[in-house]
Amino acid sequence: MGKIANDILLQKLTDKFAGQVVETGADFGLLTVETNKEVITDVLTFLKTDAALQFIFLTDLTAVHYPDQEKQIGVVYHLHSLTTNTRIRIKVFLTLEDCHIPTASTIWDGANWMERETYDFFGVIFDGHPDLRRILNVDDMTVFPMRKEFPLEDPNRIDKKDYFFGR
Repeated sequence: MGKIANDILLQKLTDKFAGQVVETGADFGLLTVETNKEVITDVLTFLKTDAALQFIFLTDLTAVHYPDQEKQIGVVYHLHSLTTNTRIRIKVFLTLEDCHIPTASTIWDGANWMERETYDFFGVIFDGHPDLRRILNVDDMTVFPMRKEFPLEDPNRIDKKDYFFGR
């Protein structure tokens, strides 16, 4: 089987999920689509189980914090079809007030630790996850360090002043 063209892949998704999957780009040939948390499980299952697509490998699952957007947390899935050497990126945006999304660990066992890491750093709660707890940070930590809620540097540090660098 050859690589699946982005327009064919997008057409299959829009035929199956009319109005619920929208193309947002194809940078460097990687098709990126956006959907919502109500259908993400169905979209991921379709991409994995469809005989022509076979996106059987979950390359990565992470999140991004966009503090200037209404829906600030973007959960990002990268899938790879090993049989066709095709990749796709799926994004779902969530509000900080309702940072819940269904787990993908029921589809890919490997999503387990990726979801734990995403919870640990961004605070995304994966509903139905078998063991959602912190994986890298201490258990009693009360913040999510990858959210852009804090200044990058301490403004009181004196070793970062411009005059030390001839500016």
